Amino acid sequence: MNEPDIVCEGLVRIFAVADIEVQALQGLDLTVERGGLVALVGASGSGKSTLLSILSALDAPTAGKATVAGRDLTALTARQRVDYRREVVGFVWQQTARNLLPYLSAEENVQLARAIGGDRTHPARATELLELTGVGDIAARRPAELSGGQQQRVAIAVALANDPRVLLADEPTGDLDEHATADVLSTFETVNRELGTTALIVTHDPAVSEHVRRTVQIRDGRTATEVLRSTHTDDEGREHTVAQEFVVLDKVGRMQLPTDYMTQLDLRDRVRLELNPDHVGVWSGDSRPTPPPPAPAPEPAPTPEPAPVPEPVEGSPAVPVTPPPTRRSLRERTEHADD
Repeated sequence: MNEPDIVCEGLVRIFAVADIEVQALQGLDLTVERGGLVALVGASGSGKSTLLSILSALDAPTAGKATVAGRDLTALTARQRVDYRREVVGFVWQQTARNLLPYLSAEENVQLARAIGGDRTHPARATELLELTGVGDIAARRPAELSGGQQQRVAIAVALANDPRVLLADEPTGDLDEHATADVLSTFETVNRELGTTALIVTHDPAVSEHVRRTVQIRDGRTATEVLRSTHTDDEGREHTVAQEFVVLDKVGRMQLPTDYMTQLDLRDRVRLELNPDHVGVWSGDSRPTPPPPAPAPEPAPTPEPAPVPEPVEGSPAVPVTPPPTRRSLRERTEHADD
């Protein structure tokens, strides 16, 4: 079996700002299988951009371990980090100015990226990548002559110029309208399907979730929940997408309950747990679980009815029924026998 392309174990990243320590990542765990297309969503300040900086080898974690395509990022030298960014990962930034050189055409931007990666012998590859991302017809235009969505699709082609194993994208649809967002996300789907490139898209846009099979939510520096999507075909042959949400449980048993659950049930500070055969119950620390109802008392056993006395048959002598002797009659018999 292929090993996962991205494995994060207990990632911690602490920043010191004016003698104040800010913990951006708090023991984050994440695994992305090879060939996966995953969206990492979260609010501003949740730690998703910090995670992406670590995975792209632009930053290093304070503690924990991060492995991408079999490379331990915490053990790379400065030179190895440069080689890693040139050979292993491609990156798409939110700001198009960071993705494209304004004085080069779309095709020239891709060709330059391939040249930096060390490949100067396959100029047709740039055209192939632009065709794959749906902008082959505007290869001669410069970024200023392109729409925002077209610029981002060219940026994806540039990120693929070094044939990376992992594609990282930081808010690639943050500055786009709804139509352009759909085009860019469809491009990621095409790249993942046609090239098998593992892609991790970091975003706060919930629309991204509709284009990927797995959505991971990050909250307070840790992965909190996951949504897995699968396709189901009904009896009439129609396909339906089924989504299931799960709470992430890390290796030491920690998990984050949804905020609305905590608010509705007034869960804070301390909670009570109860182990059951098939589930774990969670109650507020100020309340006690409702005990189960008592088992019903067993019904008394029915009293057996006396056996019926057979009636005498006509023509046969009656058999007298002698009652059992009482204690007094026995005494009288005994005294009579002594006389």
